[in-house]
Amino acid sequence: MRYGYLKTEVRDIKIKNIFSKLYIKDPAFYKMVAGIAIPIALQSLITTGVNMMDTVMISTLGETELSAVSLANQFIMIFQGCCMGIGMGASVLVSRYYGMKEPIAIRKTMAIMIRLCTGIAALFCLATLLIPGAIMRIYTPDSKIIGQGVIYLEWSVITYFLLGLSLTCTIVLRSAGKVKIPLYTSIGAFFINVTANYIFIFGKLGAPRMGVAGAAVGTLIARGFEFTVICGYLFFRDKVIGFRLRHIFMKTGALWREYMRISLPVLVSDIIFTLGNNTVAMVIGRLGENFVAANAVTTMTQQLSSVVTQGMAQAAAIVTGYALGEGSREKAQKQGYALLGLGIAFGAVAAFIILVISDPMICAYHVSENTAQIARQLMAAISIIVLFQASNSIMTKGTLRGGGDTRMLMLTDNIFLWMLSIPLGMTAGFVLQLPPFWIYTFLKIDQIAKAVWCVLRLRSGKWIKKISAA
Repeated sequence: MRYGYLKTEVRDIKIKNIFSKLYIKDPAFYKMVAGIAIPIALQSLITTGVNMMDTVMISTLGETELSAVSLANQFIMIFQGCCMGIGMGASVLVSRYYGMKEPIAIRKTMAIMIRLCTGIAALFCLATLLIPGAIMRIYTPDSKIIGQGVIYLEWSVITYFLLGLSLTCTIVLRSAGKVKIPLYTSIGAFFINVTANYIFIFGKLGAPRMGVAGAAVGTLIARGFEFTVICGYLFFRDKVIGFRLRHIFMKTGALWREYMRISLPVLVSDIIFTLGNNTVAMVIGRLGENFVAANAVTTMTQQLSSVVTQGMAQAAAIVTGYALGEGSREKAQKQGYALLGLGIAFGAVAAFIILVISDPMICAYHVSENTAQIARQLMAAISIIVLFQASNSIMTKGTLRGGGDTRMLMLTDNIFLWMLSIPLGMTAGFVLQLPPFWIYTFLKIDQIAKAVWCVLRLRSGKWIKKISAA
């Protein structure tokens, strides 16, 4: 009996020690994280708000148009995933070099990043011009949805260059502590996008009524504004990084190898992961128009509830890079546990937000009662998934990536997605024909598995990798 008491006491002490690591008595650390995360979160909130306004306006045209724009954007999301991989890979190096006081290395990293981004944008532009119908048929067999999706894609061709460069340059600016310029730019883009959408979708102020094409035009105008401000500031005004247009063609030497060592796994991981999410979209696209429309509604809600997590993830990568750039492994490890604690807390908050706003959000859309019922089930599933997604996002997209553990992240991200989520989701949807709640839960079950793995990886300390100077 005494042995059982001691065993319970030891277990309680271990649990207490684990929870004590999730908070550190360092106000300066939390202030730094908040200073980076809050502007990024606000920018993500604004971006999500723009997307939500797009879908709300398009939903008034009909569920076919809503489904078409939602699925067409899945292909654009592949490109965005490529850019995020390029940009976040560069961010790992930039934040580390920033801590090491290596401005030349930062400029070389940016030159490589811009070259890669421009090349990938050209490939996506060409594919959209030549085979828009084939692209849409990947996601749905419905000819009406395909037709509307082709219209949206054809008007979005130039968007790839504008989106790619503004997105990657924004990530670099954040890595150097410049978070306000992207925030102010997003605020301006929000009003421009909403106004342009209203004018061109519905044919206001003398403009033609363009429907789905009008939504693409509104997005194109907003992306043009973002590109002009972000790239204009970085190339002509910024003095912290000091990057200018002529540096695009500078010799990068051996940094190519270091960039590819760190960034290639991030890029490959994000591309394969985005393709996996597109496979999820293909599954959803074949579950019927009601399911597709319901997913479009719930996606916006999930993004709104997780904007703080997105900001925290990028802040985690940056502060981890700073700590390791200063040569402090112990500091980075302690901060990693604290960031995990923040992820758990914000996951609980996000779940609560989803439960509170789910019904008002569904009511804001012009959808059928059948679609609304499916959306309610998806909302319930998301409220559970987000509990785990918040902590693993901060770890995988933040702390562990900031530590340079990009190869292992590439493997685990895609193993869990392709070996768990996709086969289980397809089985639930097509074989067992389970209710929408269970289909969506299985399609996102990788988030739960990754949350457990992240804790184990953090504890091991093996996620901290050495990065050499240029």
